Formats: sequence, structure tokens, C-alpha cells
Amino acid sequence: MAKRKPARFSAAKAVKANARERVGQPRPSRMIDEPPRGPRKAKHKPKLEQIIEQEGD
Repeated sequence: MAKRKPARFSAAKAVKANARERVGQPRPSRMIDEPPRGPRKAKHKPKLEQIIEQEGD
């Protein structure tokens, strides 16, 4: 059976592992209830014709 090739060194993984040893595992994330959304805002400004029609009504 062939030997496994050692994994490539990753500085980011080493730093994270070191932090876990010193501080401990981070707490598991929790779902946050989002407030209900209202109606969506218009993506574009209304055209001049539309503004004039609204003022006339």
C-alpha cells in the first residue's frame, strides 16, 4: 500500500487551529428572526409623465 502524501501547509488553517487551542471552539451560530419586510421600493425614478399624472389625480 502506498504512503499518503502529506497535506500542503496552509497558514490560514494553522492560525485558526492555534486560536482554537488557546480560546476554544466558537459558539455555534443561531438563526436570527428577520423583521417582516414592507413593500419594495422602486428601483428607478418615476418618469416625468408619471409624476404629472399623479399630481393631476
